[in-house]
Amino acid sequence: MPSAEIITIGTEILLGEIVDTNTRYIARTLRGLGIDLYRTITIGDNVERIADAIRNSLRRADIVITTGGLGPTVDDPTREAVAKAVGVETEFREDLWRQVVEVVSRYGRKPSENQKRQAYVPQGAIGVPNPVGTAPCFIVEYPSPGAGVKAVISLPGVPNEMEHILHESIIPYLQRRFDLNEIIKVRILHCAGLGEGMIDEQIGDLETLSNPTVGLAAHTGVVDVRIAAKAHSEAEADTMIAEVEKQVRQRLGDHIFGADEDRLEDAALNAVAKRGWTLTAIESGLDGLLARKIPHTASLSDLEPAALLDTLRAARADSRADIALGVALYPDERAAEMALITPHGEKTHRITYGGPPRSLPRWSVNLALNWLRTAALEEHAA
Repeated sequence: MPSAEIITIGTEILLGEIVDTNTRYIARTLRGLGIDLYRTITIGDNVERIADAIRNSLRRADIVITTGGLGPTVDDPTREAVAKAVGVETEFREDLWRQVVEVVSRYGRKPSENQKRQAYVPQGAIGVPNPVGTAPCFIVEYPSPGAGVKAVISLPGVPNEMEHILHESIIPYLQRRFDLNEIIKVRILHCAGLGEGMIDEQIGDLETLSNPTVGLAAHTGVVDVRIAAKAHSEAEADTMIAEVEKQVRQRLGDHIFGADEDRLEDAALNAVAKRGWTLTAIESGLDGLLARKIPHTASLSDLEPAALLDTLRAARADSRADIALGVALYPDERAAEMALITPHGEKTHRITYGGPPRSLPRWSVNLALNWLRTAALEEHAA
């Protein structure tokens, strides 16, 4: 299968002024086509550096996709950079200029002279229409000895324009040019209550598989198990994934709280609902983070550790809830106190955190949510 690299262009991304969402979108699209993505990179608005990055990518990959830098201003360098990378000049294309004029006219305006820059592309490039914006796109097919034809595909940086052109023009081109007949499908299993190292100990042998592949990604209080299968059809990929997923679930059990788009807070609330319980919660020092996850959460300030359980008892009595969860954060100590009251008893737990201080709130909340979830599951089993 062909390999690809993505080059995101824009000094504003390097400066942190905007967030690059295009790379993730393109990566998921390539994955679905069965194209192996090996590298992604962000380059500022500099012709020489962009050209150098494209040359390097062409040495490694069959497909190089750039986003951004196709606007009408002098700091939109992608056209010149691609031309320089493949050793040609740029040329004016009347058909692309007509497209620019047509799009601009929809707004009741005439294109400015500098917008003619958008009608220049590397010599011999395949013009790609942009029906939803003023920046025409292009594909440069680059002959590579012993490797057939490689492709540099330049797309706009505006996400909705990029996504539209990717689906309308680029996917069909890639399917034709590279004779794509495989897909890659991914299943993500979400785990809580076990660290990445502990999960690795239990499924490490599965992580050595070549197809499907299994990998781990640790987040704040949650670890994802990724199962990716390459196959000729979606049904075949589903079957391959299901076989591995069954083994993972057997080994990790209830530590798996969901898959794909499932969220920990939903898993916790669903477990409570299955018990037929009503729930109330209190938080302190979390700036509403728990309240955004659990309805009917009271936000308190400066709650002393010794007062958490008594305060939670009072909140439960006032609301007449069956179950109550409390979390109080103490940033100076890098610690949190948790308390849980169910119809069958009371529990308290103090946790300390060694990671980045800014991650402490989310880590604490995720641990508390998983504590709530597992308590409901245990009570249900009992």
